[in-house]
Amino acid sequence: MANKYVRGTLFFGGIAIAFVVLSFISYAIYDSVIYGDDGLLSESSDDASCTVMGINLHGTMLTYVPNGMRGEEEEDATTEDVVGSEEVVSAIMSADADPNIKAILLEVDSYGGAPVAGEEIANALKALSKPSVAVIRQSGTSAAYLAATGADRIFASMNSDIGSIGVTMSYLENVDDTKKYVQISSGKYKDAGDPDKSLTEEEKAVLLRDVRIVHENFIEAVAKNRNIPVEEVRKIADGSSVLGATGISLKLIDEIGSWTEAESYLEQQIGEKPVVCW
Repeated sequence: MANKYVRGTLFFGGIAIAFVVLSFISYAIYDSVIYGDDGLLSESSDDASCTVMGINLHGTMLTYVPNGMRGEEEEDATTEDVVGSEEVVSAIMSADADPNIKAILLEVDSYGGAPVAGEEIANALKALSKPSVAVIRQSGTSAAYLAATGADRIFASMNSDIGSIGVTMSYLENVDDTKKYVQISSGKYKDAGDPDKSLTEEEKAVLLRDVRIVHENFIEAVAKNRNIPVEEVRKIADGSSVLGATGISLKLIDEIGSWTEAESYLEQQIGEKPVVCW
């Protein structure tokens, strides 16, 4: 039986992601340019002049966007950006199958989100049979950084936030001493994370176990995708982010630059001046 309570969710990141966890619980709006104004997947690649598909990875990352978070017409939607990895992966696969598209440019501006979302996007980019680049704007941290590691080359500004290889799990506690907590569960940890009861030390240990496992998975994925020895990644996997120049020295990114430099790189890869369609 499914637990009726919202359980703690693992998120890559630090303080910024903890804020995202708290904010996204109160609902959000979907915003990604792979969707047009009508809410449908963009058909811009049908333009014969397009040679590169641009995909935005903006805002809090989830594996899918729940109903009520996608369109501005939704009365209950807020202004927070949310992106679903299933749509991003679909766009990557469409680009791979489109003979007119010769490369992908992933624009990243996100402090992260769900670890599986980052993993899915990274794996889709690695499976791509065409060149790919990621351009990190203000932030490419946590799950968003993991997603970017799937690209062939990563560009970022000198002032971009990069990395933040760490994991956090948050939950809201609403314990009131004047109330009596009553819960009937068939399983010792079934109601762990219920906001109306404090976590026991045993429950904290179980959750910390999972946080550490996901952290190690994150480290190993970055090491593999960026071709960095695992021990080197582990030394810097303290959840902190770094700026551009430091990101290069740590091999987390390849070059300082933005769209211009990324397009120059793609021109070398595809043998013609790229025309990016968003």
